[in-house]
Amino acid sequence: MSYDRAPDLGVGYFAGRHVLAEFDGVDPLLLDDLGFLRSTLEACLEKAGATVCDVVSKQFEPQGVTVLALLSESHASIHTYPEIGSMFVDIFTCGETADPELAAALLRDSLGALEARITTIHRGNPVPAEPAR
Repeated sequence: MSYDRAPDLGVGYFAGRHVLAEFDGVDPLLLDDLGFLRSTLEACLEKAGATVCDVVSKQFEPQGVTVLALLSESHASIHTYPEIGSMFVDIFTCGETADPELAAALLRDSLGALEARITTIHRGNPVPAEPAR
């Protein structure tokens, strides 16, 4: 088995961005609407350039929803707390084909969050710059 440290630009590099977010001031009815959350998360990820492979979700009693999206680029998840109008968001994408910050911003706007705390962690090795032409 050989090891090549120079894959094509895109998904092949061992590098990515991990967005961790908390949204507050969200309508509790939206935070408990499994269908809306599934479709909204998927749409925001796709608009941000991610390739959604599968989405699984769970409705909790008496309230709350978890949605997990398997991406070609990695994964995304949301966990809602309707009783306090809040949610956690986790979006990790490898490579440069998807923009997790954009996905988080689109999700924030789609939910009408009054407050958002968004942090990006750079993981892995930096993607090298393309050679000058």
